[in-house]
Amino acid sequence: MSVHHHPKPAPFTPPIVRVDEVEITAAEIAAEIQHHPAADAATAWHAAAEALVIRRLLLAEAARREVDATPEADETPEEAQVNRLLAAELRLPEADEATCRRWFEANSARFRSRAAWHAAHVLLAADPADAEARAAARARAEAMLVTVQAEPDRLAALAAQFSDCPSRDQSGDLGLVEEGSTVPAFEAALRATFTGSVHPAVVETPYGFHVLRVFEAVAGQQVPFEAARVRVAEWLAEAAWRRAAYQYMTILASRAVVEGISLSAGADGPLVQ
Repeated sequence: MSVHHHPKPAPFTPPIVRVDEVEITAAEIAAEIQHHPAADAATAWHAAAEALVIRRLLLAEAARREVDATPEADETPEEAQVNRLLAAELRLPEADEATCRRWFEANSARFRSRAAWHAAHVLLAADPADAEARAAARARAEAMLVTVQAEPDRLAALAAQFSDCPSRDQSGDLGLVEEGSTVPAFEAALRATFTGSVHPAVVETPYGFHVLRVFEAVAGQQVPFEAARVRVAEWLAEAAWRRAAYQYMTILASRAVVEGISLSAGADGPLVQ
């Protein structure tokens, strides 16, 4: 039997980054990395270095134009200069009613209220790493389920006495549970339970074992355009700003000599936040 050894990837060696022959130091990049979490060191380094290159390009242009650096509110002098420079240079078309409505109709799925369930439960908690405790909790939950299936209203008293969830103070009542707000196994059980009934099996989650009752299911609803108009306009304005910022940064970068890094292509790159 042959054993194949896969070579380890070479360690990442950061290049020296310069803007117009002035180095951005490793210490500067290391300090900036904390603001750019990423899956690996190379990606985080690139995002941090790119942000510093962009900042340097903007500050150099602001200095060339003698932009006022007097800060307002919580700004630093550098932030004040950059903000004023961008405000003066970026041309942002304002989305009219027709544009907002077209975008809304093309993206209407984003504007639905979440489905929700009014539910109650009893939780018998057990550590996932403790097999013996899990088995005991499951057995207690299964015995409790038999009782609740026969008399659903008994769930309230059982929850108040035995549940390990804070909802025991409300007799197990969870109120409205929105989709996406709970663990997948519990949400799957909510979806599979008929309104007004008890889930036919004990529900296992990382927290332990649940006896579940669903009082009502509330379907998600389409939000009308009138209720979404402000948010749509904000999204379109943000997208327009990012496109304009990318175009402006492309111009500034073309006038400078940037070494050691290639700036991200497209308006979705980490240009200016």
